[in-house]
Amino acid sequence: MRPGDLAPRAHYADWARHLPARADRFIPGAFGENIVLDGLTEADVCIGDRFDLGTAQVELSQARQPCWKLNLRFDLPDMARQVQDSGRTGWYLRVLVPGRVAAGDRMVLTARPNPGWDLARVQHLLYRDATDRAALAEFARLAGLSNSWQVLARRRLDSGAVEDWTPRLSG
Repeated sequence: MRPGDLAPRAHYADWARHLPARADRFIPGAFGENIVLDGLTEADVCIGDRFDLGTAQVELSQARQPCWKLNLRFDLPDMARQVQDSGRTGWYLRVLVPGRVAAGDRMVLTARPNPGWDLARVQHLLYRDATDRAALAEFARLAGLSNSWQVLARRRLDSGAVEDWTPRLSG
């Protein structure tokens, strides 16, 4: 297994209800993910969670950050912003132990080192309460957090400012 982009299956129906004129586009893989999962959303998983998936062992390193390519894929100039604002982003898994993963395999939680840091809380910090210094400092120290998000948190702490999202969201 290679590192994975994961999306909860429930998000497709949510997007189809939200954007009915484009409902036919909300199918597995529509957001560029290579793993689709039933039963978990961003509110159910935490930074650093470890899972057995097939014969592989994986770790949740960060939520996905939507980019301007979604605007093109869905023919909506603000789709990336809508995904970010909704919190329905999915997440990235890093491979700890390579193995085989197949359709129908279960993803079983084996460790949760950061139980107070579910992805819904992380997204609230990053996109709504973005300059909460105490939370950013704690966030930067989380076990299993991706290097890029450690850098992002430290940059916000050093500057006291939030980075410009326009290039990522608008291209």
